[in-house]
Amino acid sequence: MSVALPTVDAMDVILVPGLWLDAASWDAVLPALREAGHRVHPLTMPGVGEPASEIGIADWVAAVASRVDEFDAPVALVGHSGGGNVVWGATDARPDRIARVVFVDSVPPAPGRGISEFEVVDGVVPFPGWDHFPDEDVYDLDDATRARTAPLALSVPARVPTDPIDLTDPRRFTVPVTLLMGGLDQASFEKAISEWGPYAEEFGAIEDTEVVKLGTGHWPQFSKPDVLAQEIVAALDR
Repeated sequence: MSVALPTVDAMDVILVPGLWLDAASWDAVLPALREAGHRVHPLTMPGVGEPASEIGIADWVAAVASRVDEFDAPVALVGHSGGGNVVWGATDARPDRIARVVFVDSVPPAPGRGISEFEVVDGVVPFPGWDHFPDEDVYDLDDATRARTAPLALSVPARVPTDPIDLTDPRRFTVPVTLLMGGLDQASFEKAISEWGPYAEEFGAIEDTEVVKLGTGHWPQFSKPDVLAQEIVAALDR
């Protein structure tokens, strides 16, 4: 059942998927964003689903920065999971061109940190399967959703998850940030991140932040796309 969303000032919104996902992973979210008046641009990142290559996180950041350069007005960036590293890197690269960054169950990475480590097979990182993830991440993906989405997951270049993110421009801290967290509200997130060392320092340096609890697992674009779309629209309207 769709949720009626308010119409807000139109904005170009670049949607960056997490690991193993492509532009199609946003398909269930796009109609509601368009209904709200936004121009949406879901991306497939370089090297996804392709043979082994030397593509790294810097290439993903550069791909998003290049898309940002195509628009006259500042844009919004939305990054899911590991895509959060990418959109924050692009914000660092184009701080005066970003109106807001929305992290979907992700956080702004600290300088020099990677996404995570996964098994490399033949020079790429294949999707490890839904059973690889803890229950808190996948509890709201029913059997039908898992069966439908697992075949759509694609390999990513081996370096992308582990390459350190390069962040050098302090102007990134002036860009408003919204965190749409699956299971954490503002208070619980602030308690959790206080124990994450440099991640706490990075988040604490951002001038304008908010945390919204979605009440979902790690993949709300599959489990509750209407809720995710509603909260993205709300964030863009702030």
